[in-house]
Amino acid sequence: MIITYDIDDIRSYINWIYFDYAWSMNGKPGEERERLHADADAMLDSWQGRYHTRAVFELLEANSDGDDIMAGGIRLPMLRQQRPAAPGQPNLSLADFLRPASQGIADHLGVFAATVDYDLTCGYDHDVYGKMLSQVLADRLAEGTAELVHLEVRRRYWGYAPDEDLPVKDILAGHYRGIRPAVGYPSMPDTSMNFLLARLVDMKAIGVRLTESGMMRPHASVSGLMFAHPQARYFELGKIGDDQLRDYARRRGLPVEMMRKYLQTALLHR
Repeated sequence: MIITYDIDDIRSYINWIYFDYAWSMNGKPGEERERLHADADAMLDSWQGRYHTRAVFELLEANSDGDDIMAGGIRLPMLRQQRPAAPGQPNLSLADFLRPASQGIADHLGVFAATVDYDLTCGYDHDVYGKMLSQVLADRLAEGTAELVHLEVRRRYWGYAPDEDLPVKDILAGHYRGIRPAVGYPSMPDTSMNFLLARLVDMKAIGVRLTESGMMRPHASVSGLMFAHPQARYFELGKIGDDQLRDYARRRGLPVEMMRKYLQTALLHR
């Protein structure tokens, strides 16, 4: 399913904490942040009615098979934490949040992508500040779009949390049932996973193209998975050792050195 949003639909779901972080505003005087936010609001006003954001998602029957996820006829190999978050806790993999295929009962998984209009950040080539502001806002709009479509999936399309009624600040803090881990983030750092996700959702239908490394264009785009398991939570993998790198490459069916390139920032030994 494809959903198109107006800029004003997404404004409430912009996480201004990350916006401020991108500008190194942490610890800066409040007046500086207020001026920056006023400029951002003015830019958003100028985009309303001219530009849009878009999301595409699919809800699929899915199961786990070891550390792999099987959905829509595609096998999605996942990675596993090298160290648990706390003593006594398990080393997590995203595959853990789906029912094992050996049980013979289908579970469900969401797959999504979200982006902004391709030319949203155009027109600022001779305005360095405007270019930076438009790019940071575009990134926040893409993330806000993913946040809103996830909310609508939880409440209506998947409907596993139809009575959810959380203030936006709690939604942005992830205080809801389920998770939506994104490609390139701590639990799924392999950008080439986008090549597999693009076989499950029509990214091109919302204007997203993939580079040779699996990066998304426009840059202000996000893709990932949606899990409904009540114990699903976000986590960091930690640095991946050579043993898991080789096992992951085997399950992906790709050369180890190619996977080493995709996972470079997540490797214990680069």
